[in-house]
Amino acid sequence: MPIHDLVVPPEVGFSSAALENHLKSSGQFKEGQYVDILRRSVDARQKTIKVNLRVEVRDTPPEVEYVEYEKKAHNVRNADPVIIVGAGPAGLFAALRAIEGGLKPIVLERGKDVQSRRRDLAAINKEHIVNPESNYCFGEGGAGTYSDGKLYTRSKKRGSIRRVFEILVAHGATSEILFESHPHIGTNKLPKLVTALRESIEVAGGEVHFNTKVTDFIIENGEMKGVVTENGGALNGIAVVLATGHSARDIFRLCKERSVKIEAKPFALGVRIEHPQQLIDKIQYKCEDRGEYLPASAYSLVSQTTLKGAKRGVFSFCMCPGGFIVPAATAPGELVVNGMSPSRRDSKYSNSGMVAAVEVEDLVSYRKYDNLAAMEFQADVEKQAWKMGGETQVAPAQRMVDFVNGKVSSDLLETSYQPGLHSVDMMEVLPDFIGKRLRQGFQYFGQKMRGYLTNEAQIVGVESRTSSPVRIPRDKETCEHVEVKRLFPCAEGAGYAGGIVSAAMDGERCMEGVFRLYVSTS
Repeated sequence: MPIHDLVVPPEVGFSSAALENHLKSSGQFKEGQYVDILRRSVDARQKTIKVNLRVEVRDTPPEVEYVEYEKKAHNVRNADPVIIVGAGPAGLFAALRAIEGGLKPIVLERGKDVQSRRRDLAAINKEHIVNPESNYCFGEGGAGTYSDGKLYTRSKKRGSIRRVFEILVAHGATSEILFESHPHIGTNKLPKLVTALRESIEVAGGEVHFNTKVTDFIIENGEMKGVVTENGGALNGIAVVLATGHSARDIFRLCKERSVKIEAKPFALGVRIEHPQQLIDKIQYKCEDRGEYLPASAYSLVSQTTLKGAKRGVFSFCMCPGGFIVPAATAPGELVVNGMSPSRRDSKYSNSGMVAAVEVEDLVSYRKYDNLAAMEFQADVEKQAWKMGGETQVAPAQRMVDFVNGKVSSDLLETSYQPGLHSVDMMEVLPDFIGKRLRQGFQYFGQKMRGYLTNEAQIVGVESRTSSPVRIPRDKETCEHVEVKRLFPCAEGAGYAGGIVSAAMDGERCMEGVFRLYVSTS
């Protein structure tokens, strides 16, 4: 079956019928054959936009080829239990890997199942009510469930990217994620996928418990024996995988109280910036209208800024073309924003996190909090944003050029952010060193992308949950905590992975650490 590398216009690259006709005209395709796309990417570097394709012409219908994953029937109902705290990507993939290795995963999730979460998300958007246990960060699937579903990762050390993609496809994701250069799933499709992952765990005999908040650890002689939940129940297992996500501040405080070693960790903090999607398309595709075939365009920006002799990066984060800004607070009295996109990426808005790096040495006044210094700094910025927005989920905002020039915007643009915006001086929301670095970054980005620095864009604050401000240190090889045996700090909440794919791979890697250390192979 021949494989062809093609460079074609968008109307061919994104149309099955047009692609077949193109191949037929060059004698590479015959009636009755099938075309299987192996790789697709858009090249917009030149004036004429092209699509790079790798395709295989087949005599039989293309099927998803599971190279690294096989969905088998397992029964672990009576197997040794392993406790997994958190039902985000890391927790769910750790549970699936536990089943493959003959362990019974017991997944504890403080939030609600994916469908029940919807009512709490509506309450944040419409009534400004934040449920601290069920929100955009907490609940089945974690923060990734109601996100863009981006599957980009540069990490190849934690495990197999292909395996993660195959598992997602086996549970309902489109097979396009196997060949797109920048695959994503979309917030509208993720809930069903997450439900299917959970059902696979339960069918095999694993357990998933919602509304089950961990309030204490069971530690004996330097070993983690299990956990205690809010209802007073104690659960024991051969190991505990801690996959809570980056917003579980109570778990970080619990670690400190129970003398489980943790460390303050650098992270990044800033704003969400929202442009008209049509403007970003015009800049990236160099045309007035991208047409019906090209996808909504994205961007990735980074610069180095210097302030008082200290260099720090300013960069785009979690860019959501054709998306929405959403309220991501996890407690009353704080304001946090994040971004998401539906699978079609058909909103008229483009948004991205735009953040500045924060090093622990930047937080001199927070040294009294020791290893929770970065976390307490993050929390204070979120409280300030809430106050400046009017002590609701209305977010403080400012037009982009006005922010750079130090001018409060007389009015604001329409927005995808449902709770609404309030015009303020964002320098009163952001720490001074963050605001000044963002101003430098915006000026540089305006030179790099002509038209990007404009008052037709606005910044919305604050984007503060980029990664965990705390690291729970672990052994590089085994993933076991450096001091507490049988504890496996995992993924974003432990400071070791960011994003759906990296977190999923880290969940699998942690479970493999459990196998190596505590599961007999005899």
